[in-house]
Order: sequence, then structure tokens, then C-alpha cells
Amino acid sequence: MTTEGIEAVFLETHNWGKAAKFFQTLGFELEFSTDHNSGRLRNGDGPYLFIAEVPEDRKPQMQLVLKVPDAEGFRPDPAVEVVTPFEDTHYGTQEMTVRDPDGRLWSLQAPAKD
Repeated sequence: MTTEGIEAVFLETHNWGKAAKFFQTLGFELEFSTDHNSGRLRNGDGPYLFIAEVPEDRKPQMQLVLKVPDAEGFRPDPAVEVVTPFEDTHYGTQEMTVRDPDGRLWSLQAPAKD
């Protein structure tokens, strides 16, 4: 089993409101927002955008999230360095972190266990 492409873009910001407004002016629609300065936006059938506000003393990061249909059935090739195996998240999925040959971290996301 392999990944099914890009599921999402996870974007950190210093100002949730300004970031959300920026992407809305580019055609993204707000699907939901949380009570802690974060939320999900979508534009058409493409990957969703999740934006989360971080403190001013932290440099905002961006990460692409690759979709995995089934965490238990996914077996990465030995050439893929697994940094963290699939773990349950607080947002209702399972997530694995892998490192590419250039040292970048990638998030692989699968549905939560039933």
C-alpha cells in the first residue's frame, strides 16, 4: 500500500484572523474554526488547508500531509526513515512522521481506528 497524494497543508501563523482572511480572498472557504485560533479551509476538491496560530516567539512552519488509507496496512519501504510510527492524534486521525533523503519531515495521516 502507498500514499494517496496530498491530504492537507498544515500552516502555522502568528495571526489566525489575518491568515484566514488572506486565504478566503484567494477563494478558500472556511469549513470550521476552533476556539483556540485555528481552523480548516478548503478550495474545491483539492487538499484542505489547516491553519493554527503559534506564539510570536516561534517561527511559523508549513508541512504537507500525505494521505494513507489504512494505518495498519501501510508498510513503508525500508528506504523510508520512520521518525515516529502511527499514533493517535487529538484531532481524530492517526499520524506517522517520516524523513526524506534531504532531512525534511513529512506527515502521513490515516483515519482513526474504528
